[in-house]
Amino acid sequence: MTDARVAGVGLTHFGSHPERTGRDLFGQAALRAFEDAGVPREDVDALNVGNFMGSITENQGHQAPLLAEAAGLTCPATRYEEACASAGVAVREAVKTVRSGEADVVVAGGMERMSHLPTEDVTAGLSTAADELFEVRSGMTFPGAYALMARAYFDEFGGTRTDLAHVASKNHEHALPNEYAQYQRKVSVEEALDAPPVASPLHLFDACPITDGASAVVLVSEAYAAEHDVDAPVAITGTGQGTDNIALQDRDHMARTPAADQAAEMAYDDAGVGPDDVDVAEVHDCFTIAEVLATESLGFFEPGEGIEAAREGVTTKDGDLPINLSGGLKAKGHPVGATGGSQIAEVTRLLRGDHPNSEHVADAEVGVAHNAGGTVASAVVHVLEVDA
Repeated sequence: MTDARVAGVGLTHFGSHPERTGRDLFGQAALRAFEDAGVPREDVDALNVGNFMGSITENQGHQAPLLAEAAGLTCPATRYEEACASAGVAVREAVKTVRSGEADVVVAGGMERMSHLPTEDVTAGLSTAADELFEVRSGMTFPGAYALMARAYFDEFGGTRTDLAHVASKNHEHALPNEYAQYQRKVSVEEALDAPPVASPLHLFDACPITDGASAVVLVSEAYAAEHDVDAPVAITGTGQGTDNIALQDRDHMARTPAADQAAEMAYDDAGVGPDDVDVAEVHDCFTIAEVLATESLGFFEPGEGIEAAREGVTTKDGDLPINLSGGLKAKGHPVGATGGSQIAEVTRLLRGDHPNSEHVADAEVGVAHNAGGTVASAVVHVLEVDA
């Protein structure tokens, strides 16, 4: 079995781009990925793209051939939809395709465009990732759902809003030098605590923004890299996926994310590493409590211990285990269908040493990307390793 190596990555700026189309955004990300990889388009065997809401936000289904055209590709193209984990699944399937020997070059990534719509329309669209019959009809939105998860966590393990404010402040600090980040501004713990409430106990800075953007990753086989002298020092050595009941009321735990537990165990076993081997991670912090839950599912902390990590400095840029050096979804932004590919791009840049925050993980050899859908009914985890 061959490893899938990351030959190149490309991102757009994450932010509000109401004047641009989704195809335009993905075309730019793909162009940057090809320039980074030095791989010709005619060598691409397949395109895997993640997109969640294109049929709602752009009145456009059949995204795969559209985005292939935007990227200048004529290969078979497939769209993957797994809510906020759409691009993570697209990357996972690309890794499996390269490993199987079916393809030598696969492009994976995703796109989402939302900011041109009113907030209430975006909220309604995002809510389709929840259980329509038992949650959406009752007025459930994702801020409310994650607020319930935060309350359940506080009830079971303890923790305070101040702990969550440290997560928000940390990720805004990390985003400052990231040219792709939606918010390159500091947010103090006090500012986060004083922000207006969204759904108790979550306040404004506990939530990620509405974001437009795209990501693209060029994956190649080891044989292709060697034959064509492609510089691809980072490989995706582990991949895993997990699933849970979609509705919160149907789960055994509201303060745990079993789908991410499953995905992490699978990815670690696949790579032959464990949580103690990980030097840096990008995790799905759509809300501050989501980062806490992710770090526990990834085995970095025992259940109930992740809540204090940011406040104690463990997950800061100068801590023992930096988390979300990109700024995370919280500050870098969350263009839903693109996020999983963006996380792969950010970990790759960190491990290669060409990320603006690479200096904080100069000796890093193992990174993890954690991408979740909905209230983590879906989860995808990848392990990335750089040649020592």
